[in-house]
Amino acid sequence: MTRIGIFGNRGRMGAAIATVIPALGAKASGGADVGDDFAALADASDVLVDFSSPTALAGHLVAAREAKTPILVGTTGLDGSHMAMVDDAARDIAIIQAANTSLGINLLAAMVEQAAARLGNDWDVEVVEMHHRRKVDAPSGTALLLAEAAANGRGKSLLELSRFDRFDITDPREPGTIGFASLRGGSVAGDHMVVLAGEGERIELGHRAETREIFARGAVKAALWLADKPAGRYKMSDVLGL
Repeated sequence: MTRIGIFGNRGRMGAAIATVIPALGAKASGGADVGDDFAALADASDVLVDFSSPTALAGHLVAAREAKTPILVGTTGLDGSHMAMVDDAARDIAIIQAANTSLGINLLAAMVEQAAARLGNDWDVEVVEMHHRRKVDAPSGTALLLAEAAANGRGKSLLELSRFDRFDITDPREPGTIGFASLRGGSVAGDHMVVLAGEGERIELGHRAETREIFARGAVKAALWLADKPAGRYKMSDVLGL
Protein backbone atom coordinates (compact mmCIF):
# COMPACT_ATOMS: atom_id res chain seq x y z
CA MET A 1 0.00 0.00 0.00
CA THR A 2 1.46 3.35 -1.08
CA ARG A 3 2.33 5.68 1.80
CA ILE A 4 1.48 9.34 1.13
CA GLY A 5 2.93 12.13 3.27
CA ILE A 6 1.27 15.54 3.44
CA PHE A 7 3.13 18.84 3.67
CA GLY A 8 0.68 21.48 4.86
CA ASN A 9 -1.51 18.95 6.67
CA ARG A 10 -3.08 21.58 8.94
CA GLY A 11 -4.55 23.52 6.03
CA ARG A 12 -7.91 22.91 4.37
CA MET A 13 -6.47 21.05 1.41
CA GLY A 14 -4.18 18.98 3.60
CA ALA A 15 -7.13 17.90 5.72
CA ALA A 16 -9.18 17.07 2.62
CA ILE A 17 -6.36 14.95 1.21
CA ALA A 18 -5.98 13.03 4.48
CA THR A 19 -9.69 12.21 4.34
CA VAL A 20 -9.69 10.75 0.81
CA ILE A 21 -6.41 8.80 0.95
CA PRO A 22 -7.92 5.61 2.48
CA ALA A 23 -10.84 5.65 0.03
CA LEU A 24 -8.38 5.52 -2.89
CA GLY A 25 -6.49 2.51 -1.55
CA ALA A 26 -3.49 4.30 -0.08
CA LYS A 27 -2.18 5.02 3.41
CA ALA A 28 -1.38 8.37 5.03
CA SER A 29 2.17 8.20 6.37
CA GLY A 30 1.70 11.42 8.35
CA GLY A 31 1.80 15.15 7.93
CA ALA A 32 4.10 18.10 8.55
CA ASP A 33 3.60 21.83 8.80
CA VAL A 34 5.56 24.83 10.06
CA GLY A 35 8.02 23.75 12.74
CA ASP A 36 7.67 20.02 12.08
CA ASP A 37 10.32 17.53 10.93
CA PHE A 38 10.15 17.57 7.12
CA ALA A 39 12.93 15.02 6.71
CA ALA A 40 11.23 12.43 8.92
CA LEU A 41 8.03 12.65 6.90
CA ALA A 42 9.91 12.34 3.60
CA ASP A 43 11.76 9.26 4.87
CA ALA A 44 8.51 7.61 5.99
CA SER A 45 6.67 8.18 2.70
CA ASP A 46 6.62 6.62 -0.78
CA VAL A 47 5.37 9.91 -2.24
CA LEU A 48 4.68 13.39 -0.88
CA VAL A 49 2.04 16.02 -1.60
CA ASP A 50 2.62 19.70 -0.80
CA PHE A 51 -0.29 22.11 -0.33
CA SER A 52 1.35 24.58 2.02
CA SER A 53 2.78 27.99 1.08
CA PRO A 54 5.38 29.30 -1.38
CA THR A 55 7.74 30.19 1.49
CA ALA A 56 7.79 26.57 2.66
CA LEU A 57 8.51 25.04 -0.75
CA ALA A 58 12.31 25.19 -0.58
CA GLY A 59 12.48 23.21 2.66
CA HIS A 60 10.03 20.61 1.38
CA LEU A 61 12.00 20.09 -1.82
CA VAL A 62 15.24 19.67 0.14
CA ALA A 63 13.63 17.00 2.33
CA ALA A 64 12.17 15.20 -0.69
CA ARG A 65 15.48 15.22 -2.57
CA GLU A 66 17.46 13.95 0.38
CA ALA A 67 15.01 11.07 0.88
CA LYS A 68 14.67 10.44 -2.90
CA THR A 69 10.89 10.69 -2.48
CA PRO A 70 8.68 11.87 -5.37
CA ILE A 71 6.56 14.94 -4.63
CA LEU A 72 3.43 16.56 -6.03
CA VAL A 73 3.46 20.34 -5.51
CA GLY A 74 -0.04 21.79 -5.50
CA THR A 75 0.81 25.03 -3.71
CA THR A 76 -0.43 28.09 -5.61
CA GLY A 77 1.09 31.58 -5.88
CA LEU A 78 4.50 30.31 -7.04
CA ASP A 79 6.76 32.67 -8.98
CA GLY A 80 9.67 32.15 -11.34
CA SER A 81 12.15 31.45 -8.54
CA HIS A 82 9.93 28.69 -7.20
CA MET A 83 9.61 27.15 -10.65
CA ALA A 84 13.40 27.17 -10.91
CA MET A 85 13.58 25.26 -7.61
CA VAL A 86 11.15 22.67 -8.97
CA ASP A 87 13.14 22.32 -12.19
CA ASP A 88 16.34 21.82 -10.23
CA ALA A 89 14.82 19.23 -7.88
CA ALA A 90 13.39 17.30 -10.85
CA ARG A 91 16.95 16.31 -11.74
CA ASP A 92 16.93 14.00 -8.71
CA ILE A 93 13.27 13.10 -8.04
CA ALA A 94 9.95 12.78 -9.83
CA ILE A 95 7.82 15.93 -9.48
CA ILE A 96 4.42 17.12 -10.58
CA GLN A 97 3.84 20.86 -10.11
CA ALA A 98 0.19 21.64 -10.71
CA ALA A 99 -1.83 24.83 -10.36
CA ASN A 100 -4.94 22.66 -10.13
CA THR A 101 -5.19 18.94 -9.36
CA SER A 102 -8.78 18.47 -10.54
CA LEU A 103 -8.83 15.88 -13.31
CA GLY A 104 -11.72 17.77 -14.90
CA ILE A 105 -9.81 21.06 -15.05
CA ASN A 106 -6.80 19.41 -16.63
CA LEU A 107 -8.97 17.77 -19.26
CA LEU A 108 -10.57 21.18 -19.86
CA ALA A 109 -7.11 22.69 -20.43
CA ALA A 110 -6.45 20.13 -23.16
CA MET A 111 -9.78 21.04 -24.81
CA VAL A 112 -8.96 24.77 -24.63
CA GLU A 113 -5.56 24.23 -26.25
CA GLN A 114 -7.11 22.26 -29.09
CA ALA A 115 -9.89 24.82 -29.62
CA ALA A 116 -7.45 27.76 -29.68
CA ALA A 117 -5.22 25.94 -32.16
CA ARG A 118 -8.06 25.15 -34.55
CA LEU A 119 -10.01 28.43 -34.40
CA GLY A 120 -7.23 30.96 -34.97
CA ASN A 121 -6.56 34.54 -33.89
CA ASP A 122 -9.84 35.94 -35.18
CA TRP A 123 -11.52 34.25 -32.21
CA ASP A 124 -11.08 36.29 -29.02
CA VAL A 125 -10.21 34.40 -25.82
CA GLU A 126 -11.38 35.49 -22.37
CA VAL A 127 -10.83 33.59 -19.11
CA VAL A 128 -13.41 34.22 -16.39
CA GLU A 129 -12.97 32.83 -12.86
CA MET A 130 -14.70 33.19 -9.50
CA HIS A 131 -13.51 32.10 -6.07
CA HIS A 132 -14.41 32.61 -2.41
CA ARG A 133 -13.79 35.94 -0.75
CA ARG A 134 -10.66 34.71 1.08
CA LYS A 135 -8.64 33.93 -2.06
CA VAL A 136 -5.87 36.51 -2.39
CA ASP A 137 -4.21 35.79 -5.76
CA ALA A 138 -5.82 36.95 -8.99
CA PRO A 139 -6.06 35.69 -11.64
CA SER A 140 -6.19 32.27 -10.06
CA GLY A 141 -3.50 29.74 -10.84
CA THR A 142 -6.11 27.74 -12.70
CA ALA A 143 -7.08 30.74 -14.84
CA LEU A 144 -3.41 31.11 -15.78
CA LEU A 145 -3.24 27.37 -16.53
CA LEU A 146 -6.19 27.67 -18.93
CA ALA A 147 -4.82 30.82 -20.53
CA GLU A 148 -1.45 29.15 -21.01
CA ALA A 149 -3.22 26.26 -22.75
CA ALA A 150 -4.86 28.74 -25.13
CA ALA A 151 -1.54 30.47 -25.76
CA ASN A 152 0.15 27.13 -26.45
CA GLY A 153 -2.58 26.35 -28.94
CA ARG A 154 -1.64 29.53 -30.78
CA GLY A 155 2.08 28.82 -30.64
CA LYS A 156 2.76 31.74 -28.30
CA SER A 157 3.71 32.20 -24.65
CA LEU A 158 1.31 33.24 -21.89
CA LEU A 159 3.36 36.40 -21.34
CA GLU A 160 3.05 37.44 -24.99
CA LEU A 161 -0.73 37.14 -25.20
CA SER A 162 -2.08 37.92 -21.71
CA ARG A 163 -3.78 41.23 -20.94
CA PHE A 164 -4.51 41.45 -17.22
CA ASP A 165 -5.74 45.02 -16.87
CA ARG A 166 -7.85 47.06 -19.30
CA PHE A 167 -8.41 50.04 -17.02
CA ASP A 168 -8.11 53.33 -18.89
CA ILE A 169 -7.40 51.59 -22.21
CA THR A 170 -9.20 53.38 -25.08
CA ASP A 171 -7.94 51.32 -28.04
CA PRO A 172 -9.87 48.34 -29.46
CA ARG A 173 -9.11 44.84 -28.26
CA GLU A 174 -5.82 43.53 -29.67
CA PRO A 175 -6.35 40.54 -31.99
CA GLY A 176 -5.09 37.24 -30.61
CA THR A 177 -4.71 38.40 -27.01
CA ILE A 178 -6.14 36.68 -23.92
CA GLY A 179 -8.13 38.65 -21.35
CA PHE A 180 -9.04 37.88 -17.75
CA ALA A 181 -11.89 38.59 -15.34
CA SER A 182 -11.45 37.64 -11.67
CA LEU A 183 -14.47 37.60 -9.36
CA ARG A 184 -14.31 37.14 -5.57
CA GLY A 185 -17.17 36.54 -3.18
CA GLY A 186 -19.00 34.18 -0.88
CA SER A 187 -17.83 30.59 -0.53
CA VAL A 188 -17.33 29.64 -4.19
CA ALA A 189 -14.89 26.71 -4.39
CA GLY A 190 -13.86 27.59 -7.94
CA ASP A 191 -15.65 28.40 -11.21
CA HIS A 192 -13.73 28.77 -14.48
CA MET A 193 -14.93 29.49 -17.99
CA VAL A 194 -12.97 30.08 -21.18
CA VAL A 195 -14.91 32.07 -23.75
CA LEU A 196 -13.89 31.86 -27.39
CA ALA A 197 -15.81 34.56 -29.24
CA GLY A 198 -15.96 34.78 -33.01
CA GLU A 199 -18.07 36.80 -35.41
CA GLY A 200 -21.68 35.76 -34.80
CA GLU A 201 -20.89 32.77 -32.56
CA ARG A 202 -19.34 31.95 -29.20
CA ILE A 203 -17.97 28.82 -27.50
CA GLU A 204 -17.92 28.58 -23.70
CA LEU A 205 -15.82 25.84 -22.12
CA GLY A 206 -16.22 25.68 -18.35
CA HIS A 207 -15.78 23.81 -15.11
CA ARG A 208 -17.38 24.27 -11.70
CA ALA A 209 -15.89 22.90 -8.52
CA GLU A 210 -18.69 21.97 -6.15
CA THR A 211 -16.44 20.72 -3.35
CA ARG A 212 -12.78 20.88 -2.36
CA GLU A 213 -12.75 17.07 -2.42
CA ILE A 214 -12.30 17.01 -6.21
CA PHE A 215 -8.87 18.64 -5.85
CA ALA A 216 -7.95 16.25 -3.04
CA ARG A 217 -9.01 13.19 -5.05
CA GLY A 218 -7.11 14.39 -8.10
CA ALA A 219 -4.01 15.05 -5.98
CA VAL A 220 -4.07 11.58 -4.46
CA LYS A 221 -4.59 9.90 -7.84
CA ALA A 222 -1.70 11.92 -9.26
CA ALA A 223 0.50 11.04 -6.27
CA LEU A 224 -0.22 7.34 -6.73
CA TRP A 225 0.70 7.65 -10.42
CA LEU A 226 3.91 9.53 -9.55
CA ALA A 227 5.12 7.20 -6.79
CA ASP A 228 7.13 4.85 -9.02
CA LYS A 229 8.24 7.27 -11.73
CA PRO A 230 11.90 8.09 -12.45
CA ALA A 231 13.30 11.57 -11.81
CA GLY A 232 11.81 14.27 -13.99
CA ARG A 233 9.16 16.94 -14.16
CA TYR A 234 5.68 15.68 -15.02
CA LYS A 235 2.27 17.26 -15.60
CA MET A 236 -1.29 16.42 -14.68
CA SER A 237 -1.83 15.76 -18.38
CA ASP A 238 0.64 12.88 -18.04
CA VAL A 239 -1.53 11.41 -15.29
CA LEU A 240 -4.50 11.57 -17.67
CA GLY A 241 -2.51 10.08 -20.53
CA LEU A 242 -3.02 13.16 -22.73
